Amino acid sequence: MSLTRSRHICHRTRAAAVGAACALVAIVGATGSSAAPLSPSAGTSAVTVESVEVHIKDFKFVPAEVKVPAGAKVTVVNDDSAPHTLTATEGQAFDTGTIESGKSGSFTAPSKPGSYAFICSIHPQMKGTLVVS
Repeated sequence: MSLTRSRHICHRTRAAAVGAACALVAIVGATGSSAAPLSPSAGTSAVTVESVEVHIKDFKFVPAEVKVPAGAKVTVVNDDSAPHTLTATEGQAFDTGTIESGKSGSFTAPSKPGSYAFICSIHPQMKGTLVVS
């Protein structure tokens, strides 16, 4: 085999490997989990959020204002050292119950759009708002 032919084959093999790696990155990027919101694809007008995560850290809800569509699943992760709840202040619209340190709880957002104030029933100085659209 000539040196020129050997270089040509090596170049094609390297190009194919680079192309395969790029395709793999594109596939993983399209299917991988991400905290960033997805952009609507062509032909659609909105992205439907089916679930949202709220964290509790340093005796605060993060984020303190949570925007969700009606019926979305809201998961609350307790990253604090103390137990907490995420509880609607009026009525019984939602309540996670007590979430121990390092654990999570969840609830379904109300079906009626509006703003719902919430607190930690154990530490009522912790406050936030669930905005349902």
